[in-house]
Amino acid sequence: MRAATGLSPIQWRKSSYSNVDGGNCLEVADGFSGAVIVRDSKKTKGAALLLSDRAWFRFIESLKDGSL
Repeated sequence: MRAATGLSPIQWRKSSYSNVDGGNCLEVADGFSGAVIVRDSKKTKGAALLLSDRAWFRFIESLKDGSL
């Protein structure tokens, strides 16, 4: 994992499971070859993480199978 900076022109999307109160939500910028960029939706000016496609897939699968 590496910190990503200077990403203001990127199009971010929030999960359809997010509510208007914010909660514990992530925003994702995908569409990059081999990478997915993730940030905290409450701290949009804060750090973002650059994950490999494989790391993102494993994270999502862990959420789905309840191992996280």
